[in-house]
Amino acid sequence: MPIEDDIAALVVQESTLTLPSFTPDIAWQIGTTLRDLAIARNLSIVIDVRRFGSPHQQLFYTALEGTTPDNQRWVARKINVVARFHKSSYHIGRILEQSGLSFHARYTLPEEDYAPHGGCFPIHVAGSGIVGSVTVSGLPQREDHNLVVEALCLVTGRDHNSLRLPA
Repeated sequence: MPIEDDIAALVVQESTLTLPSFTPDIAWQIGTTLRDLAIARNLSIVIDVRRFGSPHQQLFYTALEGTTPDNQRWVARKINVVARFHKSSYHIGRILEQSGLSFHARYTLPEEDYAPHGGCFPIHVAGSGIVGSVTVSGLPQREDHNLVVEALCLVTGRDHNSLRLPA
C-alpha cells in the first residue's frame, strides 16, 4: 500500500478508535482481548496498556511464551513515541519513511529511547484527548499495529475489516 494511503488510513483509525472513558477495568479488557487473540493464534508477544501521567501508570502487562527482554525494550521505546507525538508509533514511522528522514534527523531525539515502529496506539478518550497507550511487540511492525487495532475494534464495537491496514 502506498505510504500516502497508509497515512490516510492511520488518521482514520486514530480518529475513529476513541473510548468514552479509560479506567483500569477498560485497560484490563483491552489487555485481555489482546492476550486472548495472541493465545488463540499462538503468538509470542508482549502486551502493555497504560495511562499517561507523571509517572505513567501501567494498568496491564503480560509477556507470553517465546518473548525476550528485548520485546519489553521495544515496548518502552514505542510508548515514548506515542506519549510524545499523540499518534500511533506506526503513523510516525510512515511519516518518517515518506519524508526520507531518520527519526533523529527529523526530531533530534535519541533513537535509543524512541522506536517509530508499529505496535503502539494512543488511547483517545472523547472530550479528553490522548490519555494513554496500548502496545504490542513481537510480530513484524505492521502486524503488531493491526493486532492492536483489531483489539480496539473488538472493545469499541467497530468493524475491524473496514479499519485494518492491508497485509
